[in-house]
Amino acid sequence: MALDPQAKFILEQMEAAGAPPMSTLSPEEARLTTDFSALAGEPEEVGKVENRNIPGPAGEIPVRIYTPKGEGPFPALVFYHGGGWVIGDLDTVDVPCRLLVNRANCVVVSVDYRLAPEHKFPAAAEDSYAAAKWVVENAASIQVLPDQVAVGGDSAGGNLAAVTALMARDKGEISLAYQMLIYPVTNHSYATESYTENADGYLLTKDSMVWFWNHYLNDEEDGKNPYASPLQAKDLSGLPPALVLTAGYDPLRDEGEAYAERLKEAGVPVETARYDGMIHGFFWMPGVLDQGRISIEQAASALKKVFESSVAPIK
Repeated sequence: MALDPQAKFILEQMEAAGAPPMSTLSPEEARLTTDFSALAGEPEEVGKVENRNIPGPAGEIPVRIYTPKGEGPFPALVFYHGGGWVIGDLDTVDVPCRLLVNRANCVVVSVDYRLAPEHKFPAAAEDSYAAAKWVVENAASIQVLPDQVAVGGDSAGGNLAAVTALMARDKGEISLAYQMLIYPVTNHSYATESYTENADGYLLTKDSMVWFWNHYLNDEEDGKNPYASPLQAKDLSGLPPALVLTAGYDPLRDEGEAYAERLKEAGVPVETARYDGMIHGFFWMPGVLDQGRISIEQAASALKKVFESSVAPIK
């Protein structure tokens, strides 16, 4: 399928702006110059928004808690922003989080996990798990149903959601109801067809992913750890049901779809969709991409369906 005309226009605008490639910047420069918030559209009103700090493995973790209008308690989504574990923050995903709150009628807890290279693997993963555990264990205090807590995220955040689900299964301390994986990073490898097809020219480049991984990992051996590369986990059974969305013009397309297949083979219920004409990051861009808004609607619908079914969480 051809590149979506709206996505093509965004790429042309970015090229005309002449920003240097991400892989040529320092992490500090990348954080200052990368801002997609103008593409997200206007933030919707929700019932309540609260910024607070929760306990983490190495100090406090900032979170933003979005609560729907109406009477609780509500189901919850613990959400991890993308940005290659190096860039991105709570503001990056503010608009998508608000849209999810209103459409899935759930609390969304957006997590500002520690970033690399200042905090390398497994810092982000440990913060992500700690945040999910905190939501389950403190559910009543934030109007949340403890047995209806899902995790989700996009790109590196999708990686962290998948890893949090693995950690929850392995540790046996909490049960999660669902995992929402939006064009997730699942493997420290660049050997897929989608990496070859989409190495350059579609926002996220192969060079950028090499840059992200190099900042995140301590060494090559880290890349084989399932808590960095969930696709390399030997066993994916016993994980919560999943939604996996991918983009046709995205280096990460094939590894996201490979993870969905592995989950299915392990007996995990999985819903998948490839947005053929889309580029990486489209979930962040509902203000300018129709398909971005549709993907958020799909994610919210999947969440709502799971929450309304009130199925006992998978141990």
